[in-house]
Amino acid sequence: MTTNNTAKTPTFDAVIEQRKSVRGFLPKPISKEELHKIFSLAQQAPSNCNIQPWNVAVASGESCKALRDKLIAAVEQQLAPNPDYSRTERFEGVFRQRQVDTAVELYNNMDIGRNDQAGRLWAMKRNFEFFDAPHVAFISMPKIFNESVAIDVGMYAQTLMLSMTAHGVGSCAQASVSRYPDIIREHFGLDDSLAILIGISFGYEDTTVPANRTIVPRAKIEDEVLFLD
Repeated sequence: MTTNNTAKTPTFDAVIEQRKSVRGFLPKPISKEELHKIFSLAQQAPSNCNIQPWNVAVASGESCKALRDKLIAAVEQQLAPNPDYSRTERFEGVFRQRQVDTAVELYNNMDIGRNDQAGRLWAMKRNFEFFDAPHVAFISMPKIFNESVAIDVGMYAQTLMLSMTAHGVGSCAQASVSRYPDIIREHFGLDDSLAILIGISFGYEDTTVPANRTIVPRAKIEDEVLFLD
């Protein structure tokens, strides 16, 4: 997709089908005008009682690089993560199988073998490098809210990534980069009352990056959706 004014607007079906996790970006920044369009559209996301509980902080250019360096330093110094919310670190059953299948596809594309510990460490650190994205957004919500309100934030994040796709921008939602919320709050000057939920690296996709060849299947709707007449 292109972003010029003469380009055909993609259908909603196309946007849904084209969105994927992008793990390699071009250094080309997104214009401020385009950023405003993308985030203004995302603001239409639904929320319970229209409370719009999300707070979004975006780092671009030098600010993005500085935040990346801080997070990489935390990883290399093996600082203990202190996420604002507990996360399921181990999946079981069909969920574990889907996780493994995705990892196999991704690592195969990156030519990282099962026993290649150095390669796997490099791949893990790529998350904290934002996959070289020129922009990163961190989405938070007030700590007074619980998981029920986090659903609203999840709908916002999905709407934001679809808005990016519609504008020819790639993205990758990353739970991993929220493991050091104090670093993120300090970088953006966010109040301690805000809890960091997720980060989204975004920019124009670098199609030469092998990881971007990864397309993972979705479950059949017969396995996930119950229809009753």
